Amino acid sequence: MPELPEVEALREFLDEHLVGKEIARALPVAISVLKTYDPPLSAVEGATVTGVARHGKFLDIATDGAAGRLHLLVHLARAGWLQWKDPLPSGVPRPGKGPLALRTALTGGDGFDLTEAGTTKRLAVHLVRDPQDVPGVARLGPDPLADEFDLAAFTALLTGERRQLKGALRDQSLIAGIGNAYSDEILHVAKMSPFKPTQNLTEDETAALYEAMRTTLREAVERSHGVAAGKLKAEKKSGLRVHGRTGEPCPVCGDTIREVSYRDSSLQYCPTCQTGGAPLADRRTSRFLK
Repeated sequence: MPELPEVEALREFLDEHLVGKEIARALPVAISVLKTYDPPLSAVEGATVTGVARHGKFLDIATDGAAGRLHLLVHLARAGWLQWKDPLPSGVPRPGKGPLALRTALTGGDGFDLTEAGTTKRLAVHLVRDPQDVPGVARLGPDPLADEFDLAAFTALLTGERRQLKGALRDQSLIAGIGNAYSDEILHVAKMSPFKPTQNLTEDETAALYEAMRTTLREAVERSHGVAAGKLKAEKKSGLRVHGRTGEPCPVCGDTIREVSYRDSSLQYCPTCQTGGAPLADRRTSRFLK
């Protein structure tokens, strides 16, 4: 799933390639992709792109045209991606079983496709007058890399929370933009168990977690800076130290990276670095919380 660093890199890429250009056509190919109907998607045709922003994991393409100022918001979900094409294939794509979900053509002949692999279709496109009209944006917590999101703000955010660190970091209404992969990476850098309760954090541990979060995300954003959209997935994978690396040696201590599996996802961690050497046998029964 694209998370904050990859979506930020896509934002930079689109800001460079889209701003100032006119949208010729926006065509939904998958019936499930478009989540709004007023204004209709055709309202962006002939509009000029004025900017590209990011809200958590949402891309926000701002336009100005005959219908006024509109925002095309995209959430790539777990298996979605953006593919830039210059030139864009001619002709009208046909709905079918392929990965293409939406095609956006520019008057210059270039444009981008939104694609989604697999059979579970969650990629979402919204056309709205205000980004806050999208429920997923309206409920977002603060951006973890925002200048005003300092240690005091992070500490206040966790005050009163009573849940495991892994779940807290992934909750978009608490902190925007962190998903399964980077929560694993942050906790590895912080040397904390994914199951450690938020209410058990000391002042020093809270500061360490905050620093690990900011450092991990900033470094990932820096690695992705300037990388072409088509290469961002590979860049993300190459930079991960524990997530997706079950059975490999930890790059810090050499211990074997272990995994806890869920129904539709999994987490990875290093026992030596994060749990005092004790394996986390199961999410529901493990007592190794330190």
